[in-house]
Amino acid sequence: MAPEATKTVISDATCTRCGCMCDDIELTVADNRILEAKQACRLGQAWFLDRHESPGAVCTIAGRPASLEEGIDQAAQILVQARYPLLYGLSHTTCEAQGKAVAIADWIGGTIDTTTSGSHGPALTAFQSLGQVTATLGEIRHRADLVIYWGVDPAETHPRHFSRYTLMPEGLFVPRGRPDRTCVVVDGRRTASAQEADIFLQVRPGKDFEALWILRALVQGLSVEADQVQSETGVPLTAWLDLAERMKRARYGAMFFGEGLITTGGGHLNAEALLALVRELNDFTRFVCRPMASIGNAVGADNVLSWRTGYPFAVNLSRGYPRFSPGEYTANELLARREADAAMLISVDAATLGPAAQEHLAKIPVIALGSQKWSFPWPAAVSFATALYGISVAGTVYRMDEVPLPLRPAVPSSRPSDYQVLCRLEDRVRQLLVPTTVL
Repeated sequence: MAPEATKTVISDATCTRCGCMCDDIELTVADNRILEAKQACRLGQAWFLDRHESPGAVCTIAGRPASLEEGIDQAAQILVQARYPLLYGLSHTTCEAQGKAVAIADWIGGTIDTTTSGSHGPALTAFQSLGQVTATLGEIRHRADLVIYWGVDPAETHPRHFSRYTLMPEGLFVPRGRPDRTCVVVDGRRTASAQEADIFLQVRPGKDFEALWILRALVQGLSVEADQVQSETGVPLTAWLDLAERMKRARYGAMFFGEGLITTGGGHLNAEALLALVRELNDFTRFVCRPMASIGNAVGADNVLSWRTGYPFAVNLSRGYPRFSPGEYTANELLARREADAAMLISVDAATLGPAAQEHLAKIPVIALGSQKWSFPWPAAVSFATALYGISVAGTVYRMDEVPLPLRPAVPSSRPSDYQVLCRLEDRVRQLLVPTTVL
């Protein structure tokens, strides 16, 4: 242990491990290592204490060490010469870096996609159809007396969600905290979160759509057949009646949903049914809903792409203006169809893509950029090892409720950040395009 005099304490650091983005972490640093992360959950502890810069060159070309200038030039040549380049990832980096990635995609007329397309993308598609009745986590913390989790297990994926935002904290209108709240968990399996709930409803796998429409009918006072409800959902009608009445009587209700709802058979239709239910509940009381983003700064990526292009993911810029088409321009499908002839993976693991997509990546030039040792089963054409996001890099990230938060660097790094590399790459791309582009 280092002497006490050499320790530095970083207050109010932001943990970027999950979508909660807890910004009350106190880090103790000595000899350029984080020794302690007070307030952090078990996931946050591993995020801060177990992540270190791996030894090796900042830049490699075809697996061989190279200067940063050589790598920037080679990467720019690959992107400019490609007929159908793809940029993918972005969920584990800052909003500033995400903005530069969009600028590069715009210059080269490429396609840009984020990990959202494989996670909560169906929810964003549903928002475009129906809108969303929503609120910040701070409002929910102070007002919600009924909290429902559907298809998500925050006890495992967001360990401090209960204690910071929903069940445990004392709020202005729920002064006793947990005793003033009712928690309901709806899922296809008994999860760790179900143990914390007052009511647990185990729906048959793949029957969320039917369950949500039954709730919509009950909220509107319509009658349904008890036997049919039981056979379709696996939950008795009396349980759904009780939940419908609790939702209508709540002073303030909050619904959180996750990938267990939107990545099953119904996809965005499940999300639309839930959004419609929440909207209709506002005829009786105040009710809001939020998706549970589980990956770092994924919400930041959604917002940055929306600012810059008008769409949150799966955006093609080849015609000089943005086009949005999930399935056509999402990275996994685009690569599986072998359409991209070059790709840049930004702070993302190749394992997030399917086998067919990974097989095609092995056949085209790939530029890999990120602060971690991501899983790449092939040598990248150009690779950049950057400073640790969330530990050594300043910038902005978005909490799951779309509230922006600052990052406070705790450990210095000799490596450039994602943002710095992307800035230089954009400059080089522009230089190469000057003869054919009016600046």
